[in-house]
Amino acid sequence: MFKPVSLLIGLRYTRAKRRNHFISFISLTSIIGLVLGVAVLITVLSVFNGFDRELKNRILGMVPHATISSQQPFHDWPKLAEYAKHNPEVLAVAPFSQLQGMITANGQVTGALISGIDPVYEKQVSIIHHHMAQGHLDSLQANTFGIVLGEGLANNLGVQLGDKLTLVLPEAAVSPAGVIPRFKRFTVVGIFKVGADVDGMLAYIHIADAGKLLRIGDQVQGVRLKLHDIFQSRPVLLDLLSQLPSYFEARDWTQTHGNLFSAIQMEKAMMGLLLLLIVAVAAFNIVSSLVMVVTDKKADIAILRTLGASPQTITRIFMVQGAVIGLVGTLGGVLLGVTLALNISDFISWVEQVTGASLFDAYFINYLPSELDWNDVAWVSFMSALLSFLATIYPARRAAKVQPAEALRYE
Repeated sequence: MFKPVSLLIGLRYTRAKRRNHFISFISLTSIIGLVLGVAVLITVLSVFNGFDRELKNRILGMVPHATISSQQPFHDWPKLAEYAKHNPEVLAVAPFSQLQGMITANGQVTGALISGIDPVYEKQVSIIHHHMAQGHLDSLQANTFGIVLGEGLANNLGVQLGDKLTLVLPEAAVSPAGVIPRFKRFTVVGIFKVGADVDGMLAYIHIADAGKLLRIGDQVQGVRLKLHDIFQSRPVLLDLLSQLPSYFEARDWTQTHGNLFSAIQMEKAMMGLLLLLIVAVAAFNIVSSLVMVVTDKKADIAILRTLGASPQTITRIFMVQGAVIGLVGTLGGVLLGVTLALNISDFISWVEQVTGASLFDAYFINYLPSELDWNDVAWVSFMSALLSFLATIYPARRAAKVQPAEALRYE
């Protein structure tokens, strides 16, 4: 079977036991460095993907992907919903009205954003019904003045299911006693827990009750859209608004939470760049390893040159040796990184059980998420292999410049 001379000798040098054990140690260090660098890079990128997924599923499952509202409340929202559904990106539509106010109970006062919803339609555009810690979303009935709170909001107020609380609206009413704010008593009929910041700021009431508080009757302020692709929200809204009267306006998630997702993407890019430096350091070790190999093999190089090997052949021999080190390190790192990325969540949970410590109480989720993206694996593998290949060029060219007479003078 035919094998190129440079490939055959390069592979033999890689497998052979060297007389200089220090050089072997440097080569082993290079491989281990690549393995650890690639594995850590894949694992960290997977964790960032996991956080990004959780933010999309949890926060964007609660806040609107997009909304179309009017400067004046309106009645015929079903007609607007039908029009919006003609766009293939729109999966579902639900009416809403919003008001802000202060909620007080047990001597505690906190601000909240209260959304008036219809539970039947809200289930189609929100994940809230999947995260009810107590009670049911269907308990919100018209004219009963029930309220569903986030767990953080309920804990701040010290209320539980069935307790009463008071909503203070930022609107003054004139009475014989003077100007007083408007109050309304509500009964807690449900508590949800999404595990995000929305738990401490959102509350839901029936849209009919919201209409009474806002004094708009059975009218609504707008409709909420659930989209197939959240990154198409801006084009979808522009298309819908082009056929609507001018008094309609639109907002999407990029205006309310876009900075949060941009920050995660930027952190992922910066962390990936910083961790890539670990791979670069390991690749630099390949340079020092091959330089020492070239020094150790000067006599062999001289003999090959006298037998007719060209400088290009000598260059390829040492590039093969360096490439093998890089490929072995990259392959080992990919295997270790993929294994860690797929099991890091379970491992951290096991650590928490063994130590009794909760490592993620301060975050919006109570576990370490991880989502392996094979595009990230391919990118990391390519960069590691490329850096390893580039690291072989200088030592290989230095080997090609060895002069046989000089190398054999003291042999």
